[in-house]
Amino acid sequence: MLNQHIGFAGRRFYFVGIGGSGMSAYANMARALGAEVRGWDVRETIFMGSLEGIDVDVGGEPAPPDGWKVIVSTAHAQRIEGTSRAAFLAEIVAAQRSIVVGGAHGKTTTAAMIAYVLRETGRDPAWIIGGLVPQLGGNAGVGAGWLVVEGDESDRSIGALAPQIAVITNIELDHHAAYASEAELRAFFDEWLETVPQVVRSWELVPAELVLAVPGDHNRPVLDRMHAQDAGLRRVQDRRAHQAAVDAAVGDGEAAARHLLQLQLAVTNPLAEIGDALLDLGEAHAVGIAQHRHDEARGAADGDAHMDE
Repeated sequence: MLNQHIGFAGRRFYFVGIGGSGMSAYANMARALGAEVRGWDVRETIFMGSLEGIDVDVGGEPAPPDGWKVIVSTAHAQRIEGTSRAAFLAEIVAAQRSIVVGGAHGKTTTAAMIAYVLRETGRDPAWIIGGLVPQLGGNAGVGAGWLVVEGDESDRSIGALAPQIAVITNIELDHHAAYASEAELRAFFDEWLETVPQVVRSWELVPAELVLAVPGDHNRPVLDRMHAQDAGLRRVQDRRAHQAAVDAAVGDGEAAARHLLQLQLAVTNPLAEIGDALLDLGEAHAVGIAQHRHDEARGAADGDAHMDE
């Protein structure tokens, strides 16, 4: 369980921007840890479906009850004073051995798959993910094992996190208001990663290395599948190569999902305790996570999602 010095039990939190992808997860985590939670957002969002049982004010201006600690999302920092979401998340990450996933693309899916593998193999993880993952039962969960967190570089808040392991899917300039150039973005990541004990960069990994590192007959079908795929599906070097691989599998999404599964297997390689237990994970479950994220992304493109990062 999370270190007791956090002391969530008995505390009261009012989340301003609670309908966002990340803030809804933080609210769910605080509630699961024993805190009383309420919140506000400017409008209804798809993420509010995960907040059943939490009183949420919609519209107008945030009005926290007296004595409640206010947690404010980046998007609403000018509306009210309070603790930033970045500081709140940093407190949680510092209290439990953590894996933080960052990058321009694929971090939600990768974080979800890591958490799912850990849970299905009996490692009792906690997770805070900026997306609704049916296979995990939501975007946040409490456990005594690793805490898996989706970080956010858009407001540099990932730089305040102190995990034991950082997983970087890719680095590409998406947030021009926060970074003047890709060089500045890379410098930011380099500075942060110097503080993290173990770093996994997807473009440095070849999934076959993980497969061959675990002896057994299971190597045969995995290698057969990998060699049957285009080189772009076997190694992610940057966002464009990744997206090209996904675009090449627009049919039912299964090939793209398999690619994401291979990436997920690679990034969990540093967790020696998982080892052979990764083999217990059925590919169909991972395919389901990736397919759901694909469908959710399409919904966001149609204007159904509300993001706080």
